[in-house]
Amino acid sequence: MLTQILLAAAGLALLTVAADHLVLGSSRLATRLSIPPVVVGVVVIGLGTSAPEFLVSGVAAARGDTGIAVGNLVGSNILNLTLILGVAGLIGSVAVTSAVIRREVPLAVAAVVVLAFLAWAGLSPMTGAVLAVCAVGAVILLLRWAARGRGDRELAEDVEEFTDAPATVDVPVAVSALPGWVEPVRAVLALAGVLGGAQLLVGNAAEIAADIGVSQVIIGFTLVAVGTSLPELVTAIAGQRRGESDLVVGNLFGSNLFNSLIGGAIVGLASGDAPAQAGVALLVAMILTSGLAWALLRRGLTLNRFEGAALLAAYVLTLPMLLST
Repeated sequence: MLTQILLAAAGLALLTVAADHLVLGSSRLATRLSIPPVVVGVVVIGLGTSAPEFLVSGVAAARGDTGIAVGNLVGSNILNLTLILGVAGLIGSVAVTSAVIRREVPLAVAAVVVLAFLAWAGLSPMTGAVLAVCAVGAVILLLRWAARGRGDRELAEDVEEFTDAPATVDVPVAVSALPGWVEPVRAVLALAGVLGGAQLLVGNAAEIAADIGVSQVIIGFTLVAVGTSLPELVTAIAGQRRGESDLVVGNLFGSNLFNSLIGGAIVGLASGDAPAQAGVALLVAMILTSGLAWALLRRGLTLNRFEGAALLAAYVLTLPMLLST
């Protein structure tokens, strides 16, 4: 089993690094192609940060490991708004604007509720198609809100700042000095790396589950979900240290939105004749933790350290739910 653990760890490392370059390469490429900043910021970067969850769950569903697929989505959604948001709250006060609480956050919570009901019934090609339609509608709404609420100039500045930043393993060279072929190659190689990392992680996680005799949902909820949520954790800590609380909250709730709709759609369409299902207790926990995070942020538009600790405690309390799966 040691070999499987090492290979799963290697897949996780490859997944994390490749996902970072996928987001950076695709967003820089979109900017070079003169795609509007609203589209780059909301769609390209937003979807890119959720790529590990999509691909890991999609690969798992296609392999027939539906327990890992749905466990990863549910676990990531719970982790984002308990463990990761709780850590951000412990670092410092998390303040958000009323517009985010009125629009993006309720949309993300609604998406989680939709995923919960469909995952209870079973994520199949039919329910996957329903989630895909909902995802298209959600992206259209996000684009309209972004264009109307933030203004093109402010969003363009945010996108320019992001795309000019070096990747974690990049050489600090000005983007404008790089040849035009660099970003397409980076994006393609990064996508291949994410797919390869997902295969390594899922395949060996399934073998670990079989070796130790536990449910695939448990492995998906713990090992796989924690691994695919590491990029969000790093982003949240960095954003909170810079005082960008809106970015932290938007990234975490946005991740839940995309995980639920697009991730759920991918799992459903890839599952074929073996629908992906999760236990009622875990699905209820996913809804309740989303509602708890929303309620805490809505009360005064600020999350303090005590409330951050409460979210961490909520994550610990979800772990016994695994016994019912």
